[in-house]
Amino acid sequence: MATIQTTSDTPHANGTVMIVDDTPGNLALLSDTLSEAGYRVLVATDGLAALEQIAYLKPDIILMDVIMPGIDGFETCRRLKADPLTTDIPVLFMTGLSELDNLLRGFGEGGLDYIVKPIRPPEVLARIEVHLSLARAKQRAEQALNHSPFAALAIDASGRITWLTPAAATLLTELVPHSNAMAVGEYLPTALRVWAIRRMEAGEPDSEYRSNTGISASMASCRNLGNPGGGEYLLLLKKEVGEWNLASLKDSLGLTFREAEILMWISRGKTNKEVGLILDSSPRTVNKHLEHIFEKLGVATRAAAVAMVLQRTATAGGVM
Repeated sequence: MATIQTTSDTPHANGTVMIVDDTPGNLALLSDTLSEAGYRVLVATDGLAALEQIAYLKPDIILMDVIMPGIDGFETCRRLKADPLTTDIPVLFMTGLSELDNLLRGFGEGGLDYIVKPIRPPEVLARIEVHLSLARAKQRAEQALNHSPFAALAIDASGRITWLTPAAATLLTELVPHSNAMAVGEYLPTALRVWAIRRMEAGEPDSEYRSNTGISASMASCRNLGNPGGGEYLLLLKKEVGEWNLASLKDSLGLTFREAEILMWISRGKTNKEVGLILDSSPRTVNKHLEHIFEKLGVATRAAAVAMVLQRTATAGGVM
């Protein structure tokens, strides 16, 4: 079960392609074609060798033969798609088979396209270029979402999460106090799930859902991404922080009005310096007020102080 890595002296600006094929003639033709076109080429002679090599070096796209010794191309593709670390690698099958059931099975295992043997180099290069462009566009979009505060997620018709950004995971967790981090495969919080399913069934995009989380209100708007009968739906979550009822907070927690103001601002992530600028006080004065707040509330940290406000407002029905 040999694994071969082929490289060339040309720059690999176009990306890395793995060829998985047990036929020497095909390997030679494809390796030469891709190397000359500026691709880095990785070669494996069977499915297991490919999986082992990918664990060390992840290609941008894979050309996969269907019939090979050991596990065939379909099973190799299935294993790749089952692993979160390799599921996004585009797989193009190479086959001389023309039966419809084999073609459908390849798509069912996660393959994106077919290259029919005998191999024609111009066709191979064209298909690789198209699928790499699509894959890179998808990666750029996902990276932009994952590194932004944009809270977006997709759900299926049952309210199960199929995709979400880190910001969405954080906001969903805030909607369910004391819950674990929300992840793909889990259901939305009950109230939001019921609302979303009703909106999907009624075919009502862009409707709004609001949930009182104690010190803020969270809004979700729903847009249909696919077939209303069984496709995915996009939820856009937005956190809106409103003004606290400082007088009520002051009385309920035994604070001064200035202490209630400072507690409100630190709940919004402001530093002592930032709070001082807002309230025209020095950071030292703000810190002294925080010491008094912690003493009155019987807590030791900012997070614990804000948590106590959440608990009180949940019991009292909110302070805003």
